[in-house]
Amino acid sequence: MNFVKRVGSLDDRAVGSLALGVAGLFFFNVVFGPTAIALGAITARRHGSGTPSRNAGLIAVALGVADLIVLAVLITTQIRHGSLVWHV
Repeated sequence: MNFVKRVGSLDDRAVGSLALGVAGLFFFNVVFGPTAIALGAITARRHGSGTPSRNAGLIAVALGVADLIVLAVLITTQIRHGSLVWHV
């Protein structure tokens, strides 16, 4: 018997977009960021206002934008003498 009452659950697109948005902060920003933005926007459009899935979609869009900002900062800090120098 399940005694936990579920108020609202996230759909698969919302969970995927959130996961990609968070992962993009650390790995493959250039791929995960735009994917999180696209999936988050699709999720936000398909669900009504105030639903958990819509809120998760909007958060995923914000995380995707943050991924691209992190990428831009990383690139601008690595440009030296007119060329990109990347040391791992």
